[in-house]
Amino acid sequence: MTDANIHRITEGGLDAFAVDRSCFDKLYITVHPEDVSSPTNMFFSLAQFLKEHDAKIMSQDIFGCNHDHEEGLAELRKACGEITWPLAWIEGDNCSHSGITSTQVYAIRGDSPRSIEMNGNIVGSVFEDDDARYCLIAGLSPLDQSLSREEQAESVFERMKTALSLADMTFDNVVRTWLYIDSILSWYDEFNTVRTNFFKENGVFGKLVPASTGIGCANRVGAALVSDVLAIQPKTDDITIQAIPSPLQCPALDYESSFSRAVEVDLPDHRRLYISGTASIEPGGATAHVGDTSMQISLTMDVVAAILESRDMTWTDVTRANAYFKDIDEAHLFDEYCKANNLPVLPAAIAHSDICRDDLLFEIELDAVVAK
Repeated sequence: MTDANIHRITEGGLDAFAVDRSCFDKLYITVHPEDVSSPTNMFFSLAQFLKEHDAKIMSQDIFGCNHDHEEGLAELRKACGEITWPLAWIEGDNCSHSGITSTQVYAIRGDSPRSIEMNGNIVGSVFEDDDARYCLIAGLSPLDQSLSREEQAESVFERMKTALSLADMTFDNVVRTWLYIDSILSWYDEFNTVRTNFFKENGVFGKLVPASTGIGCANRVGAALVSDVLAIQPKTDDITIQAIPSPLQCPALDYESSFSRAVEVDLPDHRRLYISGTASIEPGGATAHVGDTSMQISLTMDVVAAILESRDMTWTDVTRANAYFKDIDEAHLFDEYCKANNLPVLPAAIAHSDICRDDLLFEIELDAVVAK
């Protein structure tokens, strides 16, 4: 197999990374509104890009306030047609700015995904190449929002297993999760207990502990949480999937938060790195730079840079990022940091969210890819 050809495409408010392979191509797309007064126009930019590149959506996340949900999806349908892919609508716990701020899409060209349906809703997409089978799940929520928050969390993990089984996979194949937790600060410890118990019962700790983001986000159905999932099932021994430690932080498992700092997927022609939600945490697990957002951003970015460097990657290899702020009015500090440190413009969505600790003011997650 020849090396993957990785290149960036920037068109107005659209930023995409294409990984061109001999079997088919993968596209990682982030779109921001060029006109904040008409944010849904970004869906038409997305539709035009997909048409030009003959690409099909595998999964989509939309960042915006819940009261814009119906209008936003109506405009998405006008632009892209009937929604036949899994979609998560993400509103930060502290959302105070109306409108839709960005969307992120995973798309492919050269193959057609198969949809996964549960209870009449499309919750996942599956496709495969010569190396592996891939499953992306988005917007997965508990069926019964009258249950306690802990029971709803248990339901979501069980529904993950069911969705994966419909893709002929198991939780052993999960590489990464995104957990959008409503009112996260009031029950994050209880959530962690549910996740840890699920991992114990399903033998996760003896295998791959997924990378993850757990962030404070409300949702339109009033559930305790919704989740996205990425699972990869290798077809050959040429594929390696492994947890990657953080050179500057202790394992999250050390303070009873059950996720890996990062996970790397090593394919024959390229490597992909999934870095978990990362914040200003000292090597011993305590919050660093309490009350100072600029310093928290600086330490967090140092931690992420060290993980990238440990895998022979740099900021230029980042294909998707989410930056979360407890105070959205401080988002400019992230831009100022990147400019001051000569970082490239990152394909990042910005969200107004509570982090998993009240004294954490900033968190970032990202993916990166390099050819071999």
